[in-house]
Amino acid sequence: MPSSNQKLNVVVGISGGIAAFKAVGVVRELVLLGHNVQVVATESALKFVGAPTLEALSRNPVYHDLFEGVAEVRHVAIGQSADVIVIAPATANMIARLSVGLADDLVSTTVLASKAPLVIAPAMHTEMWQHASTQHNIRVLEERGVTIVGPATGQLTGDDSGPGRMAEPTEIALATVEAHSRKINRHDLAGRHVLITAGGTREPIDPVRFIGNRSTGKQGVALASAAARRGAMVTLIGANLEVSPPAGVEFVAVGTANELQAAVDLRASKSDLIIMAAAIADYRPQEVSDSKIKKDVHGEQFQLNLVRNPDILATLANSARPGQVIVGFAAETDTDEVKLLETAKLKLERKGCDFLVVNKVGWTEGFASESNAITVLAKGGDIVLTTSGTKLSVADSILDLLI
Repeated sequence: MPSSNQKLNVVVGISGGIAAFKAVGVVRELVLLGHNVQVVATESALKFVGAPTLEALSRNPVYHDLFEGVAEVRHVAIGQSADVIVIAPATANMIARLSVGLADDLVSTTVLASKAPLVIAPAMHTEMWQHASTQHNIRVLEERGVTIVGPATGQLTGDDSGPGRMAEPTEIALATVEAHSRKINRHDLAGRHVLITAGGTREPIDPVRFIGNRSTGKQGVALASAAARRGAMVTLIGANLEVSPPAGVEFVAVGTANELQAAVDLRASKSDLIIMAAAIADYRPQEVSDSKIKKDVHGEQFQLNLVRNPDILATLANSARPGQVIVGFAAETDTDEVKLLETAKLKLERKGCDFLVVNKVGWTEGFASESNAITVLAKGGDIVLTTSGTKLSVADSILDLLI
């Protein structure tokens, strides 16, 4: 792992879950990067991993009692001195307390007493991670700028397997350092115009029916939110979004592929970065009925003639001005990873964009979820990023790459 140029004061908070044993690796990786590491733990965390181990690796005492060090106001001093705070693992209970600002132990008090960037690595059973309360709390924290690392999908306690496994220590350590870097360069998109499309187009058949897709627009909205937070002037073109557009961006609502193309054409020339995250229908009905089509008129079979919609991404790539970056998205259903990448490389070559973000979708993954797993290919077909996590953390990873 490469070392960081700046020595940071990193506070590692450990909450009480079985994944606490992996916090040992997080501490070790941060120390190897050359940072000063201070561990604070909950009482329950120390039932999973011993303080002597953490002290030996961090080379600092481990604090856990809110009422120790009162004379030095330790519960405030630790947070004030932190350059960045990471909580690994962050249990469902800890996430809930952080989201509402509770401060009833040394870990949560340290967070409230600090202005440092906060990174959390969730770890819990799948049902707990997917529970509406946990997902709500994660969204609250993301909106405050908290970096969420993971969770990964894999083996959990016992025979369970699924999303909820804590991310690997190396990934958490790197994300912690990057979170501090983003704070220092938090306006790394200042002065840039960013155009983002999101959602799914709907092509009308008649006043009642349409051809559409299952995209909700969550990933595109997350990209718009992350770009605005980093100082960009953001225009979000949304097709039938199922989530609200973030504050501080110019929002343009569209319905069909042709409407989306017209909105993009008006704004593309002044945009430095264009991210085409919308799911755009490849075809539309050749004719649209002015009234509801009646099944008793057509009988048992009804033939619908379709015509191709314009390829907006390829058109943008072909007409891009020097210095303008064009990013496409590809939602694919290939279950074989090799075939998925082959399909993506062919699409990248055909579209001609600078980067292609590939994510696997299906009946039960990709659409409408709070998380995403992506692979990014650069022009030429090289893989330049593979990451997973909440859609906002994925958005930040994409922007980190592009910047």
